[in-house]
Amino acid sequence: MRKFSLCFPDASEVEEEETEQKKKPAEKTKTKPEKRKIVTEKPAKAKKKKNNEQNEQTIPPRKETRDEKSAKPPKKRKKKKTITDVLATSEPKPGCPADLQDLVTQYFKDKRSVIEQEELKVQDSFFLSSNDLTHTLSSYLKQIAPKWAKIQKQHTEKSSVVLLVVCSSALRTIELIKQLTSFKGEAKAVKLFAKHIKIEEQVKLLQKGISHIGVGTPGRISALIEREGLSLQALRYLVLDWNWRDQKLRRIVDIPEVSYCPLLG
Repeated sequence: MRKFSLCFPDASEVEEEETEQKKKPAEKTKTKPEKRKIVTEKPAKAKKKKNNEQNEQTIPPRKETRDEKSAKPPKKRKKKKTITDVLATSEPKPGCPADLQDLVTQYFKDKRSVIEQEELKVQDSFFLSSNDLTHTLSSYLKQIAPKWAKIQKQHTEKSSVVLLVVCSSALRTIELIKQLTSFKGEAKAVKLFAKHIKIEEQVKLLQKGISHIGVGTPGRISALIEREGLSLQALRYLVLDWNWRDQKLRRIVDIPEVSYCPLLG
């Protein structure tokens, strides 16, 4: 029979082999070092903001109920300044020829050519002295027409007047006729406004007798001129009631219905 013997390696040899195997992978790591990736962590606050934004987008806005709307105080609207408010803060100033010229220019700005507008300019020599707010109507007329007694006697033409006063309303017309008492003398004054008076009646009145002074509103006066009920053949003085103001502090040129009348243009 054959005899078999078992050979076991020494412990020292086993330890040397294990150490050699461990050294090999360590050497490999030395030759090729691994690159570490830098990981930047986002702050937690930013994520919360995004989440909040998403939540705000998804949640629809709550509609106000009628009770909540009625409970809120109403918003105050800014009031626009009226002509009365503007004129209340301004001091009264006497009119002058330049004021009338500006009014004529504005009225015909879009209706006439540049050449025609130049023809409409009125020379300063055509104007008499303006009222400086110290005169009444009678005292002012005595200043601009000192020979009135002689002028009224020479006037004999029907459907025409020598002196024409233009004012803003029927009530103002009656008031001015009363103020003419100390000036007119024996002259006849006629009311030329539309309130309660038909235009046919005024045409007949002017044709019947001789009238020296006419006092009225721009609308009715211009209508009478168009119908040839009032002639300007004998007219020598045209007076505009420029400085007077009504209850709303408006002058004759501040009232749209009056300032755009063809008579003042």
